Amino acid sequence: MKTIAGEGFSGAEINLASGLFNDIPFRRTLDSLRGGNDFTLIAQQVLETKLESVDGYIERMLDRLHFLSRFAPDFINSHTGKDHYSFDDNCRIIEASEDFAVKSGIPVLHETHRSRFTFHLPTLLPYLEKYPNLKLTADFSHWCNVSETMLDDQHESLAKVFGHVKHIHARVGWEQSAQVNDPFAPEWETHLNIFTDWWKRIVRQQSKNENQITITPEAGPFPYMPQLPYSKTDVGSQWQINLAMKNHLERVFANDLNSPRAV
Repeated sequence: MKTIAGEGFSGAEINLASGLFNDIPFRRTLDSLRGGNDFTLIAQQVLETKLESVDGYIERMLDRLHFLSRFAPDFINSHTGKDHYSFDDNCRIIEASEDFAVKSGIPVLHETHRSRFTFHLPTLLPYLEKYPNLKLTADFSHWCNVSETMLDDQHESLAKVFGHVKHIHARVGWEQSAQVNDPFAPEWETHLNIFTDWWKRIVRQQSKNENQITITPEAGPFPYMPQLPYSKTDVGSQWQINLAMKNHLERVFANDLNSPRAV
């Protein structure tokens, strides 16, 4: 994490392993970064797939949320619900997570992600109508993949989502995958521009309400990062892409009074 801070990132988003709470060197590093440095910690709530009842899922989710709360994160980015659960069942899950957020004082943001209740743009809208204060993490790469388009015909629906977004995952996807091999390669210029425009519109809308937004450059490792056959060599450098994305975001928002924080 010291490397992250040294490269100019303002925080970190981490899927915290269960053993890290008792990892003294990790805790010392985290405490030193957060001590007076305005360093944002975002914890991830991600559950392994399991055949279970909705009640069983809620129990597992709450166990995870309570564990994450021990690190006192600024907020939790949650992979919430399942795409095959009914609307009512996912509503029960949302309400359980929102109840946790109220009682703990730690905001829970729900990531737009495949296999979650947020997996698909049109089917998300009824949840936003029922829960007008629902907070989202925008990772629109998953929607492009699920809908097999760059959402060219869903502009009105997208506009309804922007006001709910409090955090952005700066990942560039395309019609056949949630991540391109390198968003700065010339062949992906159109896709990068589309995503950048979405991020700018979100930040602009939040700035009207004087809300600062955070952005995580999120080029992921395999299986997000494509690999060459046989050698299983990554076709791009995850670290260099994320650094380049941070620099890209700083250029894009250089003149914004309420520019987002790269974490």
